[in-house]
This record gives sequence, C-alpha cells and structure tokens, in this order.
Amino acid sequence: MKVRHWSLANGATCVVADIEESTLTCIDFWCKGGSLYEKKDEEGMAHFLEHMIFKGSKNLREGEFDLKIESLGGSSNAATGLDDVHYHVLIPPEKVEEGLNLILELLLFPKIDKDAFEIEKEVVLEEIAQYKEQPEEIIYMKLLKECLNPHRYSKPILGNARSVKSINPKQMKLFHKNHYIGKNCTLSIAGKLPNEIFSIIDNSKLKQLKSITEEREINTKIAFKKGFKKDKIPRLEGGRILKAWKLPPAKEQLLILGAEIAITMLCEGKTSLLVKDLKEEKRIIESIDIDLQILEEGGLILLDICCPQDNIKLANNEINNVFRELTRDLFTEKDLERAKKLVVNNIYFSLELSTQIASTLGNQALWGRHQSILKSVNDISYWTISLLHEMIFPLFNPENSFTLIAEPEN
Repeated sequence: MKVRHWSLANGATCVVADIEESTLTCIDFWCKGGSLYEKKDEEGMAHFLEHMIFKGSKNLREGEFDLKIESLGGSSNAATGLDDVHYHVLIPPEKVEEGLNLILELLLFPKIDKDAFEIEKEVVLEEIAQYKEQPEEIIYMKLLKECLNPHRYSKPILGNARSVKSINPKQMKLFHKNHYIGKNCTLSIAGKLPNEIFSIIDNSKLKQLKSITEEREINTKIAFKKGFKKDKIPRLEGGRILKAWKLPPAKEQLLILGAEIAITMLCEGKTSLLVKDLKEEKRIIESIDIDLQILEEGGLILLDICCPQDNIKLANNEINNVFRELTRDLFTEKDLERAKKLVVNNIYFSLELSTQIASTLGNQALWGRHQSILKSVNDISYWTISLLHEMIFPLFNPENSFTLIAEPEN
C-alpha cells in the first residue's frame, strides 16, 4: 500500500493510499468542526450542520446527491464527533472523480434552505428525544457531566432541545464559514486509485476552500474531577458501576498504546485478570468492559460493570482493590505477550477495508500525525511489564477516578 501526503495552497491537507486489490474506493473528508468548537448558545450545531449538508447545495437539489451517488454505484455517510466531523463516499474506482466533485459540492456550498432547515430541525429534536429515553445514554452523559463539566466534552454531541430550537440558518451558515476552511480540513482517499488521482484532487473544488489565518479561540482546558456519586436511572435493568480516569491527549500515541495493552490485559477474554477474577471465579458481576475514549484535548479511560443490585458495593470494593494492586506483580510476561498479540490483531482487523484505511489516514492527517498507518504495530515492542508499572498502571489508581453507581429508578 503506497501512501502519500501533501497540502494545497489554502492549507487543506490531502492523503491518498493506493490499494490495488480493493474493489471500492473511499473518499473521506475530515473537518475540525466537531462539537468542541461550538459556542455556549449553539450546542448541537455541528451535528445539525452535518444533517443539513445533505439537504442540497447551490447546484444540487435536495435528494439529488443521493440519486447521483447511487447511480454511480456508490453510497455515502457521515458522523459528527466531539473533535471533528467526517463525510465519506464509497464508490467504484473509475467513478472517483465524479464522486469527489459531488461530495465537495455539498460540503463547500451547502444551501441551508429555510424550509428544509425547519423540517430537519424536527428530525434532530426527535433524535434528541429518543436518546433521552435510552438508559445507556443517560448514564454515559451523567458520567461525563460529573467528571468533565464545564468542558465541551461533557456536553452531548446532539445538543439539547433548547439549544437546537434556538439555532437559525444564519448562525449555521456562519459556523460553516468559520470552520469549514482550508487549514481545518483533510481529504483522504483509499482504495484502487486512477492514475491521475493527484491532478484530480489538485484541480477539484477542494482548492476553493477559503484560507483563513485567524486562530479560533476555544476553551480547551480540561479540569478532570475525581469523585463518587449514586444515581437512580429510569428503565435501567440491574446495577451499573461506571468509572472514569483521565487519559493523555490523542497526540500521546505511545502512551495510548500502553493503555490499550493494559486494558487488554485487564479485561479482554475469559483469562484476563478482571474477567477471570470477578466474573468467572467470584461470579459477582455479569459483564465488564474497559474502553479508551481518545480525544485531542485529553481523553478518558472508561470502565463499565453490569451486576446484580445486591452486588454493587462488593463489586466496587473488589475492583478498587485490584486497581490498587496493579503496581505490584499481578501480570506475567505471558500475559503481556498475549495482550500484545490481541492488540496487534485488532489493529490489522481495523484496517481491512478501504473505508477503515481512509478514515484512519484522514484523522491522522487532520491532526498533524503524518505517520505510518502501522506505527502502533512497530511501537508495541517498546512496552515491557516494568514500563507499564511505571507509566500506565498508575493511571488506574481508584483515588484518581470518578465513580458513578447507577441503579434502577424503581
């Protein structure tokens, strides 16, 4: 797989990966326009704009983009995150130029028509209402609010009903103008590429992105709060223990790789420490999961335990005891090698499709990480048991966590 990076005069970055054996090519457009960049009175703007992008442009009527992409044998989708937003088109290799022109037309020149805006606002409000009915979302947002508030990461990407209702087309057009600019955007294309791919991109509408040199002022300082709270959650089944710890920002790739190895040793598979101890042997929990929420301004280590209500106190005490003992010799070299193999397998698995490769390369390039897509595979040998003891396991100290105990409302 050949990968090449370059930049346009307006600051937009480009990355392409030529994958000869790929049957479909992915065009992935990334923008530093996630909910992190919303002002206090425009929560939900980034996600709402993602919806409106697909409602037509100066030269495409509403629905025309979808019809044209489908007629080319392609499909499209988009996702808004806390840090960024991205839009992708999956298309046959010989239709790359046409697909690129279509998606860039939407992204650079969204119409944001008043009538379509009001209709789509109701769609977004319904989405918010549905999320508020889901216990999983309620618990997750309560945890973020407790440990990260008032940082933007503690706010729902969808926004709230009040803020979304207050957004108007003029505000949205200004948000698009301020954030969808050259230096904030990356175009990533992965798959079988036409020979003229470089000229196709260099001569595309991507060069029409405005070049603005003013820096955006956002409050990016995170003040992680430790603590403990109990709460009653409607429609929740059984007891839940959620814990959060502070994780270094996304740019600290080596430390994040170490954390990935650690959580794999802790709870991936029946022989992992926590699953074996708390679920298989003591049988006081039903499930346990630890994930890394990797974010540009500083992420989170998130633990989620499901257990019978009667076992909540016992399970919480047991898990805290394990984390206090982590800096002792709980793991062997065999445990480390098993975890490393699993992490490497997951990396390769996450890069099997052109969509996954385009997404990974696009995100890396957007945030200035111009590195090999397999850098983590090469770096994994760096981590030893002693280095995990020194640099990673202390992150899991229960005294440095925020714990949320959730129980059914009735």
